[in-house]
Amino acid sequence: MTRDSAAYRARVMTAEQAVALIPDGARICMALGVAQPPAILAALAARAAAGEIEGASLYYLLSTSVAGHTVLRRDLRHRLRPISLFHSAVERAIDVEAAAIGDRDVDLIPVAFSRVPRMLRDEVGVDTLVTQVAPPDENGDFSLGTNVDYAHGAARSCARVIVEVNRHMPRTGGNGTIPLSAVTAIVEHDRPLPEIPSAARRPEDEAIGAIIAGLIDDGACLQMGIGAVPEAVCAALHAHRHLGIHSELMTPGLAALMQAGIVDNSRKVNHPGQTIFTFAMGDRQFYEFLDGNPDVAAHPVDYVNDVAVIARNPNMVSVNATLEVDLHGACNSEGMNGRQYSAAGGQLDFVRGASASVGGKSIIACHATAARGTVSRIVPRLSGPVTTPRNDVHIVVTEFGAADLRGKSLTQRGEALIAIAHPRFRDELTAQLYARRSGL
Repeated sequence: MTRDSAAYRARVMTAEQAVALIPDGARICMALGVAQPPAILAALAARAAAGEIEGASLYYLLSTSVAGHTVLRRDLRHRLRPISLFHSAVERAIDVEAAAIGDRDVDLIPVAFSRVPRMLRDEVGVDTLVTQVAPPDENGDFSLGTNVDYAHGAARSCARVIVEVNRHMPRTGGNGTIPLSAVTAIVEHDRPLPEIPSAARRPEDEAIGAIIAGLIDDGACLQMGIGAVPEAVCAALHAHRHLGIHSELMTPGLAALMQAGIVDNSRKVNHPGQTIFTFAMGDRQFYEFLDGNPDVAAHPVDYVNDVAVIARNPNMVSVNATLEVDLHGACNSEGMNGRQYSAAGGQLDFVRGASASVGGKSIIACHATAARGTVSRIVPRLSGPVTTPRNDVHIVVTEFGAADLRGKSLTQRGEALIAIAHPRFRDELTAQLYARRSGL
């Protein structure tokens, strides 16, 4: 079924016509990251600015500047209320500005990434999905491309599914399509996807990457987060062989390992021969790599991040970042200076999935210090929420080494973590540890 078919053309309209279908009080599910639809969001923002919609809410993870410049504008918040499930730099900037003028922060729902589709359907009751898709295939199915994640579930539960068809969106295999029959409105708008530049790597990142690479065996199956440390890990894996990938996020660093033959997915039990992910972010060359590639497959997040599914692959290794670790091993990966910085995301999903895998390892990484070396990230007590509980943390890595916390008492954990803290803070942390003893 082509774009010239009567069924397809009957649903095509302008972005302004499409957003006019969204009623007052709508609970809108906005796509994650690079799948946020620029034409639809611009039209929705214009409608709100004109006072033509009231009381609507936007539910989403990880916004980009596309949303930041349109529907997330502060002057629209009395008509379009943003409710984040994972903050990005956009929300952090909004929160700083709001604090300066005494306005409200962007509200947040704390939730594990694996549970987002069910929560949006059952607890929130989202009724409208807005997302970008690739052009339809011969069956009339639209590929969700880089972002299957929670959009797949929302497309099946929302009363209105409004898609922005973009020829630049890669078509990905797996389980990530929307049938034409489920689509309410089609907006055709070709625009290059946002490109996420590689993070600049510091010497500390390279050191952490080398340490983590030394903990990964040939044949392991990888999950990587986003940022300089995961990229440094990927760069340090080029002597490895027969690696696999089962990761919520697909990145250019992981793609480079596939292109170099280091990742061949040959040792995977679940989806052997294929890289599995739920969303992707990168540059144009990376999106071209994904397009029609039979060696990669995108699936919904409630499948990819399911602990039992993760654990099916032996030697699963998860690598995630944190903001601070207390002396008992608990991690705060989402709050800083009294403000929401990011959110829980899928960190605990993969920590538990890797821990349940035969031979699996869960690795939490962070720089030993913050604020240009003036603050230790190994701390007596967390200053924010517990993202990964001490019961679940396995290996913590800084540029000064790795601390394996399994089987260690509270005092032994503290000693192991102090050994990988910056030397400048070790005496102070040691005093705090023994003053605290084994109490909570």
